[in-house]
Amino acid sequence: MKLAIKYDSAVVDPDGMVAGHDAGATLVRRLLRVFPGAQIVGSGPRRYPDLDVLPLEFVDAADTVVLDMDVTDSLCVWQTLRRSHPEPRLMNFVWFSTSQMRHPVERSTLALSCASFPTFANSERTASEIREIVSFWTVPQVAEKARIAWVNLGIRLEHVQPRSATDEPVVLYPAIYLSERKNPRLFLDVVERVARRTPIRVEARLHESHLISEQAMRLSRQRWAWVGPLTASREDYWHALARTTAFLATAVEESYGLEYVEALVAGAVGIFPDRPWVHALLPAGYPFLYRTAAEAEEMLLRAVTDPATCLEEVDAVCGGDFQAWLRARHDDDLFERAIADRVHEWFGDVPAVVPGA
Repeated sequence: MKLAIKYDSAVVDPDGMVAGHDAGATLVRRLLRVFPGAQIVGSGPRRYPDLDVLPLEFVDAADTVVLDMDVTDSLCVWQTLRRSHPEPRLMNFVWFSTSQMRHPVERSTLALSCASFPTFANSERTASEIREIVSFWTVPQVAEKARIAWVNLGIRLEHVQPRSATDEPVVLYPAIYLSERKNPRLFLDVVERVARRTPIRVEARLHESHLISEQAMRLSRQRWAWVGPLTASREDYWHALARTTAFLATAVEESYGLEYVEALVAGAVGIFPDRPWVHALLPAGYPFLYRTAAEAEEMLLRAVTDPATCLEEVDAVCGGDFQAWLRARHDDDLFERAIADRVHEWFGDVPAVVPGA
């Protein structure tokens, strides 16, 4: 049995590598590492030294588990696979915030998909949302058959680099998009006010599609701000995080919050909105949760003028070691073991390489 990953936005470069810095591309690469020999569903067929890209119609449904990261089209995927095999093997991977699906048709489609096929979620919060959607948008006879599992995505802890000093405190915009859900206007308003009170350098590394947006242009006009493209490599990315003093999260909703966890593990002080998705990510009593823009301003000012004391306060709510708390809950080894175990439980023997195996 083998695995095929379906993610319509996946881009495979001429060398057979999955390109891109977005969360989806990163997850595809992680899945390929966990399931050696896995295929990617896409245009083709194309064959590379270490990867095959196949149209869905070419997938061997008798001997392949299709992992669908697009999720809402899984019923159509199942119908296509069933033309060549009576019982296709299909699972969903919900790695995004379900709140972005607002239309009743989107939510009912998501519900039926997750009720019909085993579903793996990127966090406990996402799994809970899926259960609620399935229960609300499907009949009990369908909802009761849903199989839903989850684990925190986690990060590659070995990528973390030693802290680097900077001449001025560095404040990070902790996302690559300036979409409405990220609430970038609040970020801009707060950092502009902080910049009037103390020297800072604000850095925003954005997806190319957002570099020429109104908010990006507004920020780039500030003498204390730098707005540019994503880093060329993961090493460069972690090098930049190692010199980040603080970040200001402003998102209305997140399914997990990978970028925030990475910045926290790198040693930055995180300022967060007081929202449910944040409470699912951080320890109880985390001291830097704001309810208003004024509170965010004061917290960020403290973070850039006295980061050492702020980090001590965070340590205090975790028994003295916030970094140990983070690492115990957000290690991607946990993700790799959990998803491999669930695939085995649901479908049988699919070759996987997991830590400690």
